[in-house]
Amino acid sequence: MASTLVKLNIHLIFHVKITGVTLKKEMLPELFQYIAGIIKNNGGIPIEIGGMPDHLHVLSTLPKTMALSDFARAIKANSSRWINDQPYYQKRFSWQEGYGAFSVSPTLIEKTVNYIRTQEEHHKKRTFRDEYISFLKHYDIEFNKNYILDD
Repeated sequence: MASTLVKLNIHLIFHVKITGVTLKKEMLPELFQYIAGIIKNNGGIPIEIGGMPDHLHVLSTLPKTMALSDFARAIKANSSRWINDQPYYQKRFSWQEGYGAFSVSPTLIEKTVNYIRTQEEHHKKRTFRDEYISFLKHYDIEFNKNYILDD
């Protein structure tokens, strides 16, 4: 085959450090735009970005030239730097070291976009911890409950 053809849809989920500060709700739309720029600059296509003051969901294609771990690190490191440059915070902001990454079938893109867009409504009924554990179980990922939100 003469060229490399790839399209991997990835749903990343990551949480702020438990011992740190949460995101300011009013700055979330600007943060989502900034993260979309990070994704584009790395060769990915942002599909939907959303979340809550304590965690984010990023649905995008994975750039064909990057490992998933490098892609997640680029998003988290650059967005942390940007957040810390904003006038909103007196204390240093940071993401937890880990993240969840889940493949998304093309047939489930619309459903996943809707899920990300309705996070505020969703979290009136379910905690982040419960949400994240349900993802891990659905994707049959082994985990230790004691370390789910461990800084």
